[in-house]
Amino acid sequence: MSARAYVLFAAVLFGTTGTAQALGPADSSPLTVGATRIVIGGAILGLLAFATPQSRCRLSPLLVLSAGVAVAAYQLAFFEAVHLTGVALGAVVAIGSGPIFAGLLERGFGGNWPDRRWAAATALAVIGVGAISLGSYGQTGTSVPGLVLALASGAAYAAYTVIAKRLLRDGAAPVHVMGAAFGTAAVLLLPVLLVGNTGWLRSGRGIELAAYLAIGPTVIAYLLFARGLRRLSASETTTIVLAEPVTATVLGVLVVHEQLGAAAAGGIVLVIAGISVLALPRSRRLVNP
Repeated sequence: MSARAYVLFAAVLFGTTGTAQALGPADSSPLTVGATRIVIGGAILGLLAFATPQSRCRLSPLLVLSAGVAVAAYQLAFFEAVHLTGVALGAVVAIGSGPIFAGLLERGFGGNWPDRRWAAATALAVIGVGAISLGSYGQTGTSVPGLVLALASGAAYAAYTVIAKRLLRDGAAPVHVMGAAFGTAAVLLLPVLLVGNTGWLRSGRGIELAAYLAIGPTVIAYLLFARGLRRLSASETTTIVLAEPVTATVLGVLVVHEQLGAAAAGGIVLVIAGISVLALPRSRRLVNP
């Protein structure tokens, strides 16, 4: 399986979280659902990393802590941004800004600027995400603090991806990188569960929701994500992950019976087109003998 396919499958799993929550308990809190996902999923990834033989590469404690903080910050900032700005605008700014921040941060870490093909693919996909969100949920009021938090969540997600790429490039195995980063994030988010509304976890549907979110869109998805990231740049990886809202929208129509407008349908086409641009073979320059 190609590296892009690994990331694409991970994005599909990421996109199931909204539908899973919609099918879960009606009294579930988005903030504690997100924290539960990371706490349980991070604990599982940490155990998997502990049970897997270590490579010769020693993970940098500073990079691991930074990755864990970025994962936790992304979760908290995203949910609060959506609360303040609405689903449409919050999702567009947070998810759409991720690839842009990743390209800038990669350059800051000494990498090359992403090429023109990435720029074209990202532009198509980001416009598509905007059309999907606005076409599915409609226009909402603008909140400056909400926009700032949405940008912060996009930056935190990009930072986590760039740091994970650095650890993978240094020779660490995907399971060790994910286990260390999400294990750290789990510890950081544990207080959210201690003070937040977790009554929904006392029901059978609540337990099923927590188990699925921890195993599917977290453990399995992020192991696939890391396997793909190991061979791709962080900027390209974050662009492919823009397939997440496509999955969420399609599942919303098929499972939750939401309405799909013309703008959202066009947005799906644009995101698919953008990701397809990345899959095109690179042209080879002819070299004179």
